[in-house]
Amino acid sequence: MTHKTPAPDFWRKERALLEHAARKAGEVGLGFFNRDPQIWSKDNDSPVTEADLAIDKMLHQELLAAHPDYGWLSEETEDSTERLDKDFVFVVDPIDGTRVFINGGDEWTISIAIVKGDRPVVAALYAPVRDEMYLASEGQPTTLNGKNVTVGSKDKLFDMRAVGPGPVIRKGALYDKGAKWGGYIGSLAYRIAMLADGKADLALARGGAHDWDLAAADLIIAQAGGLLREEDGSPLRYNKKIPRHGALYATNPQLESLIQPLMSSFHFPARKSQPSA
Repeated sequence: MTHKTPAPDFWRKERALLEHAARKAGEVGLGFFNRDPQIWSKDNDSPVTEADLAIDKMLHQELLAAHPDYGWLSEETEDSTERLDKDFVFVVDPIDGTRVFINGGDEWTISIAIVKGDRPVVAALYAPVRDEMYLASEGQPTTLNGKNVTVGSKDKLFDMRAVGPGPVIRKGALYDKGAKWGGYIGSLAYRIAMLADGKADLALARGGAHDWDLAAADLIIAQAGGLLREEDGSPLRYNKKIPRHGALYATNPQLESLIQPLMSSFHFPARKSQPSA
Protein backbone atom coordinates (compact mmCIF):
# COMPACT_ATOMS: atom_id res chain seq x y z
CA MET A 1 0.00 0.00 0.00
CA THR A 2 1.33 3.46 -0.93
CA HIS A 3 0.70 6.43 1.36
CA LYS A 4 1.03 10.08 0.46
CA THR A 5 3.90 11.79 2.29
CA PRO A 6 2.49 14.43 4.67
CA ALA A 7 3.43 18.09 4.15
CA PRO A 8 6.03 19.73 6.43
CA ASP A 9 3.29 21.60 8.33
CA PHE A 10 1.86 18.26 9.38
CA TRP A 11 5.16 17.20 10.98
CA ARG A 12 5.44 20.53 12.80
CA LYS A 13 1.96 20.14 14.26
CA GLU A 14 2.70 16.58 15.34
CA ARG A 15 5.96 17.70 16.90
CA ALA A 16 4.12 20.39 18.88
CA LEU A 17 1.55 17.81 19.98
CA LEU A 18 4.23 15.49 21.33
CA GLU A 19 6.10 18.31 23.04
CA HIS A 20 2.96 19.47 24.82
CA ALA A 21 2.08 15.91 25.87
CA ALA A 22 5.62 15.20 27.09
CA ARG A 23 5.72 18.36 29.21
CA LYS A 24 2.33 17.55 30.69
CA ALA A 25 3.56 14.01 31.43
CA GLY A 26 6.62 15.48 33.09
CA GLU A 27 4.43 17.49 35.45
CA VAL A 28 2.55 14.34 36.38
CA GLY A 29 5.79 12.46 36.99
CA LEU A 30 7.27 15.22 39.13
CA GLY A 31 4.15 15.10 41.28
CA PHE A 32 5.17 11.58 42.35
CA PHE A 33 8.95 12.01 42.24
CA ASN A 34 10.70 11.60 45.61
CA ARG A 35 7.31 11.20 47.27
CA ASP A 36 7.39 7.45 47.93
CA PRO A 37 5.10 6.33 45.07
CA GLN A 38 3.48 2.92 45.21
CA ILE A 39 5.57 0.29 43.40
CA TRP A 40 4.66 -3.08 41.94
CA SER A 41 6.76 -5.76 40.23
CA LYS A 42 5.81 -6.91 36.74
CA ASP A 43 6.09 -10.47 35.44
CA ASN A 44 9.64 -9.83 34.19
CA ASP A 45 10.67 -8.54 37.65
CA SER A 46 10.91 -4.96 36.41
CA PRO A 47 9.24 -2.33 38.59
CA VAL A 48 6.27 -0.16 37.72
CA THR A 49 5.06 2.73 39.86
CA GLU A 50 1.80 4.58 40.17
CA ALA A 51 3.54 7.41 38.32
CA ASP A 52 4.15 5.17 35.27
CA LEU A 53 0.49 4.22 35.21
CA ALA A 54 -0.79 7.77 35.73
CA ILE A 55 1.38 9.11 32.91
CA ASP A 56 0.37 6.25 30.62
CA LYS A 57 -3.31 6.96 31.23
CA MET A 58 -2.88 10.68 30.65
CA LEU A 59 -0.89 10.22 27.44
CA HIS A 60 -3.34 7.65 26.11
CA GLN A 61 -6.21 10.08 26.59
CA GLU A 62 -4.33 13.16 25.34
CA LEU A 63 -2.74 11.66 22.23
CA LEU A 64 -5.60 9.49 21.03
CA ALA A 65 -8.01 12.38 21.52
CA ALA A 66 -5.91 14.24 18.94
CA HIS A 67 -5.64 11.22 16.62
CA PRO A 68 -8.19 8.49 17.38
CA ASP A 69 -7.22 6.71 14.17
CA TYR A 70 -3.61 6.14 15.28
CA GLY A 71 -2.40 2.89 16.80
CA TRP A 72 -1.00 2.63 20.31
CA LEU A 73 2.02 0.81 21.74
CA SER A 74 3.12 1.52 25.30
CA GLU A 75 5.14 -0.30 27.92
CA GLU A 76 2.32 0.06 30.42
CA THR A 77 -0.65 -0.83 28.18
CA GLU A 78 -1.59 -4.36 27.12
CA ASP A 79 -0.52 -4.75 23.51
CA SER A 80 -3.02 -5.25 20.71
CA THR A 81 -2.40 -6.42 17.15
CA GLU A 82 -4.72 -3.65 15.93
CA ARG A 83 -1.68 -1.36 15.76
CA LEU A 84 -0.18 -3.50 12.98
CA ASP A 85 -2.85 -2.29 10.55
CA LYS A 86 -2.49 1.42 11.36
CA ASP A 87 -0.66 3.93 9.15
CA PHE A 88 0.58 5.79 12.24
CA VAL A 89 1.28 4.47 15.72
CA PHE A 90 2.04 6.28 18.97
CA VAL A 91 4.95 4.50 20.69
CA VAL A 92 5.24 5.52 24.34
CA ASP A 93 7.33 4.84 27.40
CA PRO A 94 5.65 6.75 30.25
CA ILE A 95 8.84 6.61 32.32
CA ASP A 96 11.98 5.29 30.70
CA GLY A 97 14.29 4.54 33.62
CA THR A 98 11.75 3.60 36.27
CA ARG A 99 14.46 2.37 38.64
CA VAL A 100 16.21 5.73 38.27
CA PHE A 101 12.91 7.43 39.09
CA ILE A 102 12.43 5.25 42.18
CA ASN A 103 15.98 5.90 43.37
CA GLY A 104 15.74 9.67 42.99
CA GLY A 105 18.03 9.99 39.95
CA ASP A 106 17.59 12.77 37.44
CA GLU A 107 17.92 11.11 34.01
CA TRP A 108 14.52 9.38 33.81
CA THR A 109 12.57 10.45 30.75
CA ILE A 110 9.20 10.48 29.03
CA SER A 111 9.63 9.00 25.55
CA ILE A 112 7.01 9.52 22.82
CA ALA A 113 7.28 8.78 19.12
CA ILE A 114 5.02 8.52 16.12
CA VAL A 115 5.92 5.62 13.87
CA LYS A 116 4.84 5.61 10.22
CA GLY A 117 5.22 2.21 8.62
CA ASP A 118 8.25 0.79 10.40
CA ARG A 119 10.20 3.97 11.21
CA PRO A 120 9.74 6.88 13.65
CA VAL A 121 8.83 10.19 12.02
CA VAL A 122 8.19 12.46 15.04
CA ALA A 123 9.71 12.24 18.51
CA ALA A 124 9.82 13.93 21.89
CA LEU A 125 12.08 12.90 24.74
CA TYR A 126 11.77 14.86 27.95
CA ALA A 127 13.88 14.64 31.11
CA PRO A 128 11.70 16.57 33.60
CA VAL A 129 14.21 16.89 36.46
CA ARG A 130 16.86 18.24 34.07
CA ASP A 131 14.24 20.16 32.07
CA GLU A 132 15.75 18.88 28.82
CA MET A 133 13.43 18.49 25.84
CA TYR A 134 14.73 16.77 22.73
CA LEU A 135 12.48 17.08 19.68
CA ALA A 136 12.81 15.64 16.19
CA SER A 137 10.66 15.21 13.12
CA GLU A 138 11.16 13.99 9.59
CA GLY A 139 13.01 16.52 7.48
CA GLN A 140 13.84 18.80 10.42
CA PRO A 141 16.95 19.01 12.64
CA THR A 142 16.89 17.74 16.19
CA THR A 143 16.55 20.41 18.84
CA LEU A 144 17.39 20.46 22.53
CA ASN A 145 15.40 23.10 24.38
CA GLY A 146 14.76 24.85 21.10
CA LYS A 147 18.33 24.90 19.76
CA ASN A 148 19.55 22.76 16.87
CA VAL A 149 22.04 20.07 17.91
CA THR A 150 24.33 17.69 16.04
CA VAL A 151 26.33 14.61 16.94
CA GLY A 152 30.07 14.87 17.52
CA SER A 153 32.64 14.25 14.79
CA LYS A 154 35.07 11.98 16.63
CA ASP A 155 36.52 9.37 14.28
CA LYS A 156 38.84 7.36 16.57
CA LEU A 157 38.17 5.14 19.56
CA PHE A 158 40.89 6.86 21.57
CA ASP A 159 39.41 9.28 24.09
CA MET A 160 35.92 8.47 22.85
CA ARG A 161 33.24 8.73 25.54
CA ALA A 162 31.06 5.63 25.65
CA VAL A 163 27.95 5.15 27.80
CA GLY A 164 26.35 1.83 28.65
CA PRO A 165 27.20 -1.31 30.61
CA GLY A 166 30.55 -0.75 32.32
CA PRO A 167 31.79 -4.36 32.00
CA VAL A 168 31.58 -4.06 28.20
CA ILE A 169 33.23 -0.66 27.88
CA ARG A 170 35.91 -0.98 30.57
CA LYS A 171 37.22 -4.30 29.27
CA GLY A 172 38.39 -5.59 25.90
CA ALA A 173 38.72 -3.73 22.63
CA LEU A 174 37.19 -0.40 23.61
CA TYR A 175 39.33 -0.02 26.72
CA ASP A 176 42.45 -1.23 24.93
CA LYS A 177 41.98 1.46 22.29
CA GLY A 178 41.59 4.26 24.83
CA ALA A 179 37.82 4.65 25.03
CA LYS A 180 36.48 6.27 28.20
CA TRP A 181 33.48 5.00 30.12
CA GLY A 182 30.99 7.81 30.58
CA GLY A 183 28.89 5.90 33.09
CA TYR A 184 25.75 3.81 33.11
CA ILE A 185 22.66 5.81 32.16
CA GLY A 186 19.52 4.11 33.47
CA SER A 187 17.21 5.57 30.82
CA LEU A 188 18.14 3.86 27.58
CA ALA A 189 16.38 6.53 25.54
CA TYR A 190 18.37 9.27 27.26
CA ARG A 191 21.59 7.27 26.87
CA ILE A 192 21.11 7.30 23.10
CA ALA A 193 19.89 10.91 22.92
CA MET A 194 23.05 12.05 24.73
CA LEU A 195 24.88 11.61 21.43
CA ALA A 196 22.62 14.13 19.70
CA ASP A 197 24.30 17.07 21.42
CA GLY A 198 27.76 15.61 21.94
CA LYS A 199 27.45 14.42 25.55
CA ALA A 200 28.70 11.01 24.37
CA ASP A 201 30.19 9.42 21.25
CA LEU A 202 28.90 5.87 21.63
CA ALA A 203 25.96 4.27 23.41
CA LEU A 204 25.62 0.51 23.84
CA ALA A 205 22.69 -1.63 24.91
CA ARG A 206 22.31 -5.34 25.38
CA GLY A 207 19.47 -7.26 23.77
CA GLY A 208 15.90 -7.06 25.01
CA ALA A 209 14.98 -3.41 24.53
CA HIS A 210 11.54 -2.68 23.09
CA ASP A 211 10.16 -0.18 20.61
CA TRP A 212 9.05 2.14 23.41
CA ASP A 213 12.62 2.35 24.73
CA LEU A 214 14.07 3.24 21.34
CA ALA A 215 11.76 4.82 18.77
CA ALA A 216 11.97 8.43 19.97
CA ALA A 217 15.72 8.30 20.62
CA ASP A 218 16.32 6.68 17.23
CA LEU A 219 14.80 9.62 15.35
CA ILE A 220 16.42 12.16 17.67
CA ILE A 221 19.91 10.87 16.96
CA ALA A 222 19.18 10.32 13.25
CA GLN A 223 18.04 13.92 12.69
CA ALA A 224 21.15 15.09 14.56
CA GLY A 225 23.38 13.23 12.10
CA GLY A 226 23.95 10.00 14.03
CA LEU A 227 22.64 6.47 13.81
CA LEU A 228 21.20 3.67 15.93
CA ARG A 229 21.81 0.15 14.64
CA GLU A 230 21.19 -3.48 15.43
CA GLU A 231 24.26 -5.57 16.19
CA ASP A 232 24.66 -6.54 12.52
CA GLY A 233 24.58 -2.90 11.38
CA SER A 234 21.00 -2.87 10.11
CA PRO A 235 18.54 -0.05 10.93
CA LEU A 236 15.86 -0.81 13.50
CA ARG A 237 12.36 -1.60 12.28
CA TYR A 238 9.40 -0.71 14.45
CA ASN A 239 5.78 -1.76 14.94
CA LYS A 240 6.47 -5.41 14.26
CA LYS A 241 4.36 -8.13 15.84
CA ILE A 242 7.06 -8.60 18.52
CA PRO A 243 8.43 -5.11 19.22
CA ARG A 244 11.73 -6.26 20.68
CA HIS A 245 15.36 -5.82 19.57
CA GLY A 246 18.78 -7.38 19.98
CA ALA A 247 22.05 -5.77 21.09
CA LEU A 248 22.39 -2.21 19.81
CA TYR A 249 24.87 0.57 19.27
CA ALA A 250 24.41 4.30 18.60
CA THR A 251 27.22 6.46 17.27
CA ASN A 252 28.21 8.86 14.49
CA PRO A 253 28.90 7.77 10.89
CA GLN A 254 32.67 8.21 11.30
CA LEU A 255 32.86 5.75 14.21
CA GLU A 256 30.29 3.29 12.87
CA SER A 257 32.76 1.34 10.75
CA LEU A 258 34.98 0.85 13.83
CA ILE A 259 32.21 -0.09 16.26
CA GLN A 260 30.08 -2.51 14.27
CA PRO A 261 32.81 -5.15 13.75
CA LEU A 262 33.41 -5.20 17.52
CA MET A 263 29.80 -5.87 18.49
CA SER A 264 30.03 -9.66 18.24
CA SER A 265 33.00 -9.64 20.64
CA PHE A 266 31.21 -7.71 23.41
CA HIS A 267 30.02 -9.78 26.34
CA PHE A 268 27.00 -7.95 27.64
CA PRO A 269 26.07 -8.68 31.26
CA ALA A 270 23.02 -10.79 31.97
CA ARG A 271 19.82 -8.78 32.28
CA LYS A 272 19.54 -9.27 36.06
CA SER A 273 22.92 -7.66 36.66
CA GLN A 274 21.91 -4.26 35.27
CA PRO A 275 18.87 -2.14 35.99
CA SER A 276 18.10 -1.52 32.34
CA ALA A 277 19.39 -2.27 28.84
